[in-house]
Amino acid sequence: MYTVLLRSRDLVHWSKPEKLTPRDKALNYSSPGNIVEHDDRYVMCLQTYPRNNGEKYGNEQARIFTMTSYDLDRWDAPQLIPVKGEIPLSEMGRMIDPYLVWDEKSGVWNCFYKQNGISYSVSRDLVHWEYSGNISGGENVCVIQKDGRYYMFHSPDNGVGIKVSEDLVHWEDTGTVLTFGQSVWPWAKGRITAGFVLPYEEDGRTLYLLFFHGSGPEDESIYFDTHASIGLAWSSDLCHWEWLPDSWGQNHT
Repeated sequence: MYTVLLRSRDLVHWSKPEKLTPRDKALNYSSPGNIVEHDDRYVMCLQTYPRNNGEKYGNEQARIFTMTSYDLDRWDAPQLIPVKGEIPLSEMGRMIDPYLVWDEKSGVWNCFYKQNGISYSVSRDLVHWEYSGNISGGENVCVIQKDGRYYMFHSPDNGVGIKVSEDLVHWEDTGTVLTFGQSVWPWAKGRITAGFVLPYEEDGRTLYLLFFHGSGPEDESIYFDTHASIGLAWSSDLCHWEWLPDSWGQNHT
């Protein structure tokens, strides 16, 4: 498995994948959470997903990392995110799916990641970290800010769930689980997961682009390394979502 870079000017036509990480089953760098700017550099968070001796899923050695770049083209070697503080690597436990969020009120970075539900740690410099706690939720967390509130997108067993918060600590589940046109999408009928929301601004208007992972026609217990697709939906208010109509019909929810 690799973390790769693709380029597009229109979100329709994409370049060929460029591998950013090495070939190594004991590492399998993957699942990049997001890219933030810090100290005049770009910082991307990602995970390892070790699968040795025929293992289907990432084992207990899975950890989370950052890579840095000045131009989004050339990236430094991954560096461990010590989200549990200065403890031995062996004592950190299995963790995947990191996501970085800047908290303007407290002046700290938050790192959300999958461990015991959704765990989170804080840092002032993206180097030294302190564990802060955990909340109930799924995997592949993404957090954005809108109108003074934080919106967390995460993946339960199927679909993309949404939580809201005023402070990045106390979260309320909205009860919403987005599945879009899954019922008529063979490529996503097995499972929709890993929702990532990117606010896009143009001509004074904000459009929220939601990229997600689709498995189908069966779920990941049947097809894991194959039958995977990336889908795209969008919204102007985070409540009503649309996607391009296609031969499978539905295009809004």
